[in-house]
Amino acid sequence: MTGVNGLAIAVLLGGAFGVGVFLLVAMLPRWGAPSLERRIAPYIRDIADPRGLTPLPGIPTPGLLWGGLLDRASRLAGGTDAVAGRLRRAGRAADAQGVAAFRARQLVWMLCGVASGALFTVALVLSGRFSAPAVLMPVLCGAAGAVGCDLVLTRAARRRASRVEEELPTVLEFLALCLAAGEGILDSLRRVGHVGAGELTGELRRVVLAVGTGSTLTEALTAMARGLDIAGLTRAVDHIVAALDRGAPLAHVLQAQAADAREQAKRGLIESAGRKEILMLLPLVFLILPLSVVFAVYPGVFMLRLGIG
Repeated sequence: MTGVNGLAIAVLLGGAFGVGVFLLVAMLPRWGAPSLERRIAPYIRDIADPRGLTPLPGIPTPGLLWGGLLDRASRLAGGTDAVAGRLRRAGRAADAQGVAAFRARQLVWMLCGVASGALFTVALVLSGRFSAPAVLMPVLCGAAGAVGCDLVLTRAARRRASRVEEELPTVLEFLALCLAAGEGILDSLRRVGHVGAGELTGELRRVVLAVGTGSTLTEALTAMARGLDIAGLTRAVDHIVAALDRGAPLAHVLQAQAADAREQAKRGLIESAGRKEILMLLPLVFLILPLSVVFAVYPGVFMLRLGIG
């Protein structure tokens, strides 16, 4: 057994032993139970902070190390505004708790990547295939885990935005039909949100709920458009808000916006078809054409080798 193999086995066994000791110590009542100060602190706070969200100075808080790791990871990965925007577009909680939950999940992905890279490196050492670049494997796997979690959120946000864009013309036409039938704008939004099933109708239900809890209709619609950040929806909401402020007929405005959304969807479909047409050339050029050449040339080469031709 070489020195490198002995070191790898020592690291593996030492890490397993350390994790086991830590779990056993954490389960002990004296170490795992919260202290007296931590238990009575929420009941002696000021009335301005009845939920005990602000830690008192000098009192240890649970998860202090984990919170510090989350703060450092958030600073390294950028600000929280972009993450909150993507969470909002993905249909998830975009408040401070939602951003913190995403950062925690991203940190877990990164730690799992580091652990996987470390195990792979140890396996390489034990199999005798270790080389110097393998030392970077834990770092690369950790970075891949963090980036992968971020890419999953970005993809979810894009997919949901695409579904909202597809539903926009139908929802606008339904709203215009309800308005033409004599209903008010709020009743029309409530009816569409109750009857429809989709991402945009869910957003309309949130708008109706916000209006019912004290917000104005223009503020709720503007907040929805700003949160989703979709060009067609933002344009439609701006026209609706302008029509509400000026007293213009909303039915005609919504019909015009629905027609514009249909035209935008047609243009997007044509652009997507153009991109897919270029992508369809890849298997034709790199797969079908070489196989056709091989099928055409191989019989002749085979006959020449046999001396038949």
